[in-house]
Amino acid sequence: MKRVRGNDYRVLEPPEHFTPELRVSVIIPAYGAQNKLDLVLQGLARQTYPAELTEIIVVDNGSVPPLRLPAGVDARLVRCEEPGRASARNAGLAEAVGDVIHWLDSDVVLTPGAIEAHMRWHHAAPYLSVTGYIRFTEVEPPAVLPDDLEQAFEPAEPHAWLVGLVERTDGLTAYSPRPFSLHVGGATSVSARLVEAAGPMDDELIVGQDTEMGYRLAQAGAVFVPEPRARAYHLGPTMRMRHQKRIDRVSHAFVADRIPAYQWLRTHPYRQWKIPNVTAVLDGTAGYEAVRAAVDALLAGTVTDLSVVLVGPWDKLDRDRRAPLKDPDLDLVLVQGHYEHESRVRLVVEEEVHPSVPFVLRLPPGWVPGEDSVSRLLNVARADGAGLVNVLLEETPEGVVPARLERVSAFARARLVARPGEPLDDAVDDVSAVRWVEGEKYGFTREPAELHGRRAAYQAGTQAAAEAARLAKETERLRAQVAKWRDEAARWRKSAVELRREVGTLRRQVHAATRAQRGMRAILSGTVKRALRRKPLT
Repeated sequence: MKRVRGNDYRVLEPPEHFTPELRVSVIIPAYGAQNKLDLVLQGLARQTYPAELTEIIVVDNGSVPPLRLPAGVDARLVRCEEPGRASARNAGLAEAVGDVIHWLDSDVVLTPGAIEAHMRWHHAAPYLSVTGYIRFTEVEPPAVLPDDLEQAFEPAEPHAWLVGLVERTDGLTAYSPRPFSLHVGGATSVSARLVEAAGPMDDELIVGQDTEMGYRLAQAGAVFVPEPRARAYHLGPTMRMRHQKRIDRVSHAFVADRIPAYQWLRTHPYRQWKIPNVTAVLDGTAGYEAVRAAVDALLAGTVTDLSVVLVGPWDKLDRDRRAPLKDPDLDLVLVQGHYEHESRVRLVVEEEVHPSVPFVLRLPPGWVPGEDSVSRLLNVARADGAGLVNVLLEETPEGVVPARLERVSAFARARLVARPGEPLDDAVDDVSAVRWVEGEKYGFTREPAELHGRRAAYQAGTQAAAEAARLAKETERLRAQVAKWRDEAARWRKSAVELRREVGTLRRQVHAATRAQRGMRAILSGTVKRALRRKPLT
């Protein structure tokens, strides 16, 4: 199986002609607008992809009167009373048996070769999300779908946002931090394996369900492909086109909690989110002082969008009330007691990391990160989309001791393409990149927690003293600058007085010259008049 690095799907090279084998389930959530639904079903009946491999599921989302299937249409009609497109799609998803799930809106008419254009990609790899190109038409829908869709529905406007995204990123093959944004429900197909891994649509969201599911598909290892030959016409403008700003306002309030990739929506410096950007996984049995030093350093770091998972046998602890100091599990008891009420720390028996968390940091026992260690590792990962950043902490006769920052989506993709017996890190290196950095340069230390605390306090005091000295020096510099500015101001005031005097003198001179000029004019005028009164000589 060919391996896609990042989102550069061009290596797949799907053939122009292929033998159709995969079954596709087309799921159409619908609410009212029976006339548009009829046209959509007519468009599906004309598809070039084999009908025997195509399953059509129409989900009536509480229409009054209920929707009906036109005579002769090979489709199933499912009723879903729970309002909302996400609920309707999930109802259709529960009925689907296809290898590929094709989302289709009830006002989107596919051109005859659209599904075939989607499926040629899915025959090339089992981890794709393919989106077609939709054009928006204001033409009054006909009663019967004509043979020439272009003639019937043009003029039509392209999906400007989608086209712009594709053009800016060289078809999404150049590194793009959010290729999952391509997942739009109007005309997108997804491998059923990916949908199963990502889970159904989030019906708690008001809007933004497509993007949120696209993000979870990316976390499951999806590659996102725009397919210009999969063309369709949207009958009328979408709700987003009509109310863009209002929809963004509602969407952003909810998706910020669920999509860590939207860091620009997470503007508060300290608050917690449903899905953190990083989860650190530590061995909770490594000893109270060592665990506390590492966890407290993580919680005090510059990356606050972070949670910590401590793995240990917490379910088997039975605190000794009679002789607590002799309790063989005393260190575990202390760790549990210290963090059981800290909301950013979870005590788990087996590792549990939410699948939507984009980065997982694995820190070996006895090592403590610096204040900005996690932030710097994230910068390394983001620089070129690295799937794994290994931190070389030390080398021992037994081997290398690393900390690891893992990109969850890269590891999910690697699991999909890894060969039997192949080290997973090698597959990660193929689908993204693996980078190594030195722990000491990135602020990681190994020392007893008590010593670390004293050193941290000493460093804090030294830094405070240095800062105080810097501020004192800066204060003196500012005072000197203020004195300089005062001297300058005094000179300017003196110059202003002298200039006012010069202006007064000039005004007086101008006034005198004006009076003299007027006098000369009067004299000249009288002379001329007298000359004119004189009789001419004969």
